[in-house]
Amino acid sequence: MKNFKNKVAAITGAASGMGRELAVELAQRGCHVALSDVNETGLAETAALARKHGVKVSTAKLDVSNREAMNAWADQVATEFGQVNLIFNNAGVALGATLDKVKPADFEWIMGINFWGVVWGTQAFLPHLKKSGDGHVVNISSLFGLMSQPTQGTYNASKFAVRGFTESLRQELDVENCGVSATCVHPGGIRTNIARAAKLDPSMAKPGTDIEAARRRFDKLLNTTTANKAARLMIRAVEGNKRRLLIGPDAVFLDKFVRIVGSWYQPFVTYFFKKMMG
Repeated sequence: MKNFKNKVAAITGAASGMGRELAVELAQRGCHVALSDVNETGLAETAALARKHGVKVSTAKLDVSNREAMNAWADQVATEFGQVNLIFNNAGVALGATLDKVKPADFEWIMGINFWGVVWGTQAFLPHLKKSGDGHVVNISSLFGLMSQPTQGTYNASKFAVRGFTESLRQELDVENCGVSATCVHPGGIRTNIARAAKLDPSMAKPGTDIEAARRRFDKLLNTTTANKAARLMIRAVEGNKRRLLIGPDAVFLDKFVRIVGSWYQPFVTYFFKKMMG
């Protein structure tokens, strides 16, 4: 996809962060946008920013883990705009917990949004993208879809799953040659509110400290690349039909590191995690 003028993009998790920046950047390029999130206040703010560029904008309160709601939204967008060319499955949440202590409900919660939200979004919009003849699926994995870290096992599981799903999807679309492609995105530390909004199990706290100290450590790690830069790189990846996009120097470096040392990256991560935890 070389031109976004008069194309239609659907974006989940559009109330803030990368979702908001994607909406604005696409609107600047003349792309109409359908936006969804559970945060209606933030969603309205994003919509107002996008409308400044003279494009058509719609909003919907949406729980991406709800398959029926996702299907209904996809059909609504196609009817309202007449076509859909892009789906950015961007909505995501974080959960810090050790795997022996994580609550089953919390594990189901993060998988429902981070993984099943991507699956439902892809399946719901794919028929409309194929009908357009010029479509693209962009699924957000993570640096933690390339390597794992203690206390992030649930997040790792969700993001590794997104990676596998999207890479297989891209191959199937290539075989079908249907005018639709797919890109898997692996952001490193992005300046968004994901850490501040994350669920943190008490197992995350150091002895003698409160859980908010763990939240501040987590937020500090995710402060490398701006959300705007991430959005611009994603748009460029669609233009270049990239299979995979690494965002941020941390993602680029650690991807190379894992490729070189293989599973031996794990003792290094364990060592630095122990140092960080004191």
